[in-house]
Amino acid sequence: MKKLLNDPGDAVADALAGLAAAHPGLRVDVAERVVYRATMTPGKVGLVSGGGSGHEPLHAGFVGYGMLDAACPGEVFTSPVPDQIVQATTAGHGGAGVVHIVKNYTGDVLNFELAAELCAEEGVEVASVLVDDDVAVQDSLYTAGRRGTGATLFVEKIAGALAEAGAPLAEVAATAQLVNGRSRSFGVALSSCTVPSAGKATFDLPADQVELGIGIHGEPGRSRAGMGTARELAGLAMDAVHGDLPLEGDLLVLVNGMGGTPLLELYVIFAEVEAYIRGKGARVSRSLVGNYVTSLDMQGFSVSVCRLTDELERLWDAPVETPGLRWGR
Repeated sequence: MKKLLNDPGDAVADALAGLAAAHPGLRVDVAERVVYRATMTPGKVGLVSGGGSGHEPLHAGFVGYGMLDAACPGEVFTSPVPDQIVQATTAGHGGAGVVHIVKNYTGDVLNFELAAELCAEEGVEVASVLVDDDVAVQDSLYTAGRRGTGATLFVEKIAGALAEAGAPLAEVAATAQLVNGRSRSFGVALSSCTVPSAGKATFDLPADQVELGIGIHGEPGRSRAGMGTARELAGLAMDAVHGDLPLEGDLLVLVNGMGGTPLLELYVIFAEVEAYIRGKGARVSRSLVGNYVTSLDMQGFSVSVCRLTDELERLWDAPVETPGLRWGR
């Protein structure tokens, strides 16, 4: 496998050094693996998230105005440790409490819980919101319950806008939970990913097959099926989403690349997703297409859908300025 790396063991540290060099509006502690805003707003509710590296731009790429105040990337596909999370929480604390946005993976959940307890002992009020939007499987190798995937972006953006507007901790946390509850996701893999330290594919997937309901760490989904057209694969993903949360009204839709799929192909998928939604009598009101919640170099896509309200749409439209997402400023 050819990879643009120095020492595979230094991949995360080297990437963070590059993030710091490319984005002077961030402060990056490479040694402690914490990314936070260069300028904090006193009295604002802080938003902190984190998880294993390999999903870029999630989470460090969403630190900035209108989204996260701090993030803590772990090693590839490995949860950040509690000390990292505590440091990120301290960095993101403006005096009005902090919301932890946690994807539902066992390591993340346990480490964020412990960090929240440690922060409470230091007088920092923390509200935790669990993201569990993936409809593919109920339990997996990494979780008890549903996995947290693409809707993490929706939660971070919408809750971030509300926090930026000065809302109190309880309201920001409740809105984050509302967004998660109104969101569903499903992913399809055309290939495995390659963890740098392993240097080879995580799993074998024959050239004529796809994995339906894949996780963002390469964990198995619902089943394998023969390779189909974009229309067929998009239909399978949307059937799974619609079967769990009926598509109605105005929708926010993310067609997300898993890291190795060309944008041309993602737009082909989006066209099929939009047609499917129209066919159900609903409407794509807001959309994103691109690589936002990735799995290293995996080929494939995921679809995330959120049923919008007028208020959620307004918060989605609010200005944002991060390395991975920006508009309105």
